[in-house]
Amino acid sequence: MFSTAHNPNKDHEVVQPPNDSISSLSFSPTADFLVAGSWDNCVRCWEIKQSGTMLQSEPKAEQQHSGPVLSCCWSADGTKVFTGGCDKSVKMWDLNSNGFTQVAAHDAPVKTVNWIQAPKYQCLMTGSWDKTLKFWDTRQAQPMMTINCEDRVYASDVQYPVAVSVLAGRKVKILNLENQPTVHNTMEPPLRYQLRDISIFKKDGKPSGFGVCSIEGRAAIEPFDNSTANNKDKFTFKCHRSTGNDHNKPQDIYAVNGIKFHPTYGTLATVGSDGKFSFWDKDARTKLKAGEQLDNTITCCDFNYSGIYFVYASSYDWSKGHEFYNPQQKNSIFIRQVKDELKPRKK
Repeated sequence: MFSTAHNPNKDHEVVQPPNDSISSLSFSPTADFLVAGSWDNCVRCWEIKQSGTMLQSEPKAEQQHSGPVLSCCWSADGTKVFTGGCDKSVKMWDLNSNGFTQVAAHDAPVKTVNWIQAPKYQCLMTGSWDKTLKFWDTRQAQPMMTINCEDRVYASDVQYPVAVSVLAGRKVKILNLENQPTVHNTMEPPLRYQLRDISIFKKDGKPSGFGVCSIEGRAAIEPFDNSTANNKDKFTFKCHRSTGNDHNKPQDIYAVNGIKFHPTYGTLATVGSDGKFSFWDKDARTKLKAGEQLDNTITCCDFNYSGIYFVYASSYDWSKGHEFYNPQQKNSIFIRQVKDELKPRKK
């Protein structure tokens, strides 16, 4: 069961957090600004400042959808935030003017928003439970392009020239973004249960594969190039499971709600329904650090652009149903100064 510790890792707690479960966290690609989307219909922005060894979070602004916000992302220049939600709309938040305008729509809730910055074009990719991925020039009312998917879109990541999307039915769609978005491949990773999140990793500065995680306390590492000898870079690993001393007792297995790769080191973080975060070195196949257990599930996470901050959200993910929901329990966002905790182990 959960610990009673609200902040056992002694990380910075962001002030004025959302009032309901936190669905999405995203750091600006250019500066230390953080946005969070929440089931209280709001998207909020904070500026993160460091004074000595201490962090400070300063609330800057917030905007509101007419339904829960499920995802948020930034434009490449860090001047705009895009949000998608249960009201089936996608909004653009211009942080300079504080304008909040609708730029896209779907026929069902919008689960993913990702900005694509290509040499010859730029656009917003949105994924929905209406089983489509759409690509938008935000100045036009109609999408530039629509890709029909086999099932609902659950999670996406973009590292030009590649995009990946997780679908219901345990499928992953891999897109080539050169010239215009095209489907390169649809595959099924070796995970047997619902997929929750996906993140692209790089090798020598180029997208080289992805990590994907599922509700069965397991994650998979999948290289894009499957021709490597014996596929030695392709494997699954268990995470976010209770490791009791009594091996005769069944193991508690928790959903892995988020997976993110460190922007510099290529190591990764996972967060789960067990209320813990973990840091991993995929190349050495080792765990670098296990966080202390919080008093609530962890729903999502992100690294800032320089990789010195790791942010994670402590809020209920409904994995144990409504009877375990405690409306009195606080929703929190914590920022950890990771220092060298994600540095790969020396070979």
